[in-house]
Amino acid sequence: MTQSVSQRAAYTQPGNPILIGPTDPPPFERLNPDGNASVLLICDHASNVIPAAMDNLGLDPSLLKEHIAWDIGAAEVTRRLSDKLNAQAVLAGYSRLVIDNNRQPGDPSSIPATSDETAVPGNRNLEETDQIARTDSFFWPYHHAVADGLAHLWRTGTPPALLSVHSFTPSFGGEDRPWHIGVLWNRDPRMAEPLIHELWKRPEGFPVGDNQPYSGKLLAYSLDFHAGAAGLPHCAVEIRQDLLASDQDCENWATVLAETLAPVLAIPDLHKVVHY
Repeated sequence: MTQSVSQRAAYTQPGNPILIGPTDPPPFERLNPDGNASVLLICDHASNVIPAAMDNLGLDPSLLKEHIAWDIGAAEVTRRLSDKLNAQAVLAGYSRLVIDNNRQPGDPSSIPATSDETAVPGNRNLEETDQIARTDSFFWPYHHAVADGLAHLWRTGTPPALLSVHSFTPSFGGEDRPWHIGVLWNRDPRMAEPLIHELWKRPEGFPVGDNQPYSGKLLAYSLDFHAGAAGLPHCAVEIRQDLLASDQDCENWATVLAETLAPVLAIPDLHKVVHY
């Protein structure tokens, strides 16, 4: 993808180190900008890319294929779901190890020195100026793109919904995770509760988690920042990564989400501004 002037502006301001080089991808990818569905799809952990100048953050390249670097399969599901719903989507361009787009800047987990017991040498003992440079180069361009996508939908139609797509490991901390898919939400139940019920009704009968394997009341920066504060309906989905092992698996889950989201997005009172 060619980097636009607006995309480059965030990380070429005076005093900022140029962290994204000419052969690196931009900090976000926008899909289907003319999509007319009343929902914006986002994928905070879509990519496992590390800028060339960061030398893989000192990690063996094989580790970048693991879950510590990205949400495996989430980007492919988002792409396919965008097509099926004719929905706009914004995907993060860089690994969560560079900076986590679903964490508050400054939080120690935003630029993790250790991820799932794996040390990340390139994130150790960073000066605050280095952390700010990453925020300016990667975090804010992605979130500005999300804000722009919501604003465009809102200007041209009803208040839009926001859906964040993630994936999770089959086990963590020695405990198995039985859910095939989870729906995460915080205070606003308008989108999450009917989506959970639609998933429960599926003929496949797979286990559905309500704020499992994570709670949206604890981990929901992107949703809270862009939708919760604005009173827009929103939730996140988490799909188990071993169920996203192939393109066909991703296609199947995109179909499930398209079929379950359609009646939810059609709820008459969904697209209103309500603050909880």
